[in-house]
Amino acid sequence: MTYELRTAGDPARAVPAVRDALRRIDPNLPILKISTQAEQIEQRFAQERVFAQAYALFGGLAVLIASVGIFGLMSYTVARRTNEIGIRMALGAKRQDVVSMVIRESLILVGIGVVIGTAAALGAGRFVSTLLFNLAPTDPATITVSAALLIVVSALAGYVPARTASRVDPMVALRDE
Repeated sequence: MTYELRTAGDPARAVPAVRDALRRIDPNLPILKISTQAEQIEQRFAQERVFAQAYALFGGLAVLIASVGIFGLMSYTVARRTNEIGIRMALGAKRQDVVSMVIRESLILVGIGVVIGTAAALGAGRFVSTLLFNLAPTDPATITVSAALLIVVSALAGYVPARTASRVDPMVALRDE
């Protein structure tokens, strides 16, 4: 049997009175579980909350891995182009020009990745639509925010190698040549 009661105050305070009333009606009736509607709703959505937290964790991990990859790629590119950057600076390139050149290259790579990733997300949208609650798989706001986040993270990840490249001493770079 299932009973539903509506209380005016805190439902937890009514539990002893409800147990006592049920015992007076039928002392042999086992009272297995008493829970409030809020507790039942909380239990029902607990698994979805855990999944949402796991998805957020994996999303954050993906952003971290992407930024480390971009940082590594740009550091490698700058290290390989040290001589070129030194020659550019010896010929009069300003530090800001070198920084903007390296960041521009980083953002071009990320722009290509965002375009490909957006196309893949739109294509795979119908497969993940069952996992989304109250959100369309092709939600423009979500796609825009995630693309902007990746662009900002990549700009920051590309800035450190760009700053390092702008501090290359032209004489040292030319001597290595």
